[in-house]
Amino acid sequence: MTLPEGVAAPESLLLPGVLDAAQAAATVRSILAEQRPDGGIPWFTGGHLDPWDHTEAAMALDSAGEHTAAERAYRWLAEQQNPDGSWFAGYYGEGADGVSNRAVESNFCAYVAVGCWHHFLATGDAAFLDRMWPVVRRALDFTVGLQLPGGAIAWRLDEDGAPAREALLTGSSSILHALRCGLAIAEHRQDPQPDWELAAGRLQHAIAEHPERFLDKARYSMDWYYPVLGGALTGEAAERRLDADWDTFVVPGLGARCVSDRPWVTGGESAELALALWAVGRREDAVRILRGLGRLRHQDGSYWTGYVFEDDAIWPEERTTWTAGALLLAVAALGGDPATTAVFAAGKLPGGLAVPGCC
Repeated sequence: MTLPEGVAAPESLLLPGVLDAAQAAATVRSILAEQRPDGGIPWFTGGHLDPWDHTEAAMALDSAGEHTAAERAYRWLAEQQNPDGSWFAGYYGEGADGVSNRAVESNFCAYVAVGCWHHFLATGDAAFLDRMWPVVRRALDFTVGLQLPGGAIAWRLDEDGAPAREALLTGSSSILHALRCGLAIAEHRQDPQPDWELAAGRLQHAIAEHPERFLDKARYSMDWYYPVLGGALTGEAAERRLDADWDTFVVPGLGARCVSDRPWVTGGESAELALALWAVGRREDAVRILRGLGRLRHQDGSYWTGYVFEDDAIWPEERTTWTAGALLLAVAALGGDPATTAVFAAGKLPGGLAVPGCC
């Protein structure tokens, strides 16, 4: 891999025991090196691209001050958006012929709102927000159209276009975050979106009060921390949730398991857990989680996806842009980066419309 030169990390990406200036710059360069000429950011060179992880990597570039590269990533989303506001679940290569998975996942589609609001807060570029507003509006309108009677969001359309009748807690929690970022954009533009407000209120209620409305994926750590990361649970409710399964998922000194019944810690989940911990004020816990990820770091600044600790083995043998991106965003939040803190602090985003007796 040939890494771009001339990258200097901002102070907010420096965290003792996690990243120094040279390490942070190398990690940023590792993402830049994977970005394709068309702006797409695959998991790794020649690998799969999905819109959710692509956006997370773009947000990390903005947190590092690489705004031109991040804008190219959002331009890729604008160019690839389907007429109904969606994106496909998987892409290889460039252009329409590069689609590898023609299913549509709802949280993949909604996340553009999080990225665009983050980019605007990082740059102050109102013209960018003007250009991307139609893209965000179509994406969130599409996503809201998949809301189920109980408030959750159907998790996908199959390749034949048939919608699922089930919802995933992780995906719906991410969609709630996206709706709130979309409402922040709408508020900034003085363009109210009452349908989004209602959808967000119903969705928040479902996540917080009705776990039975989601498929049982409790063995996955993302289902544990995403209601906190997405802002559905705050304060004491968030603390209780994190405490309840802490010992199930957290491996001291290593990070967070991907699933509860496997001896496998993963960098992306660990970094996102650190973000959730930061959001509820548990800074020291967040830093400890991130420090455990040092064994996943490659000499070029990229990060391996995971580590099987019973076998002392890296697995899979791939270094993913979204793992590096999640770590950079967690460090940026801990470092006080204004855009990142505004996007991931639930109290800084508009809430949905509370509906008495909802659902």
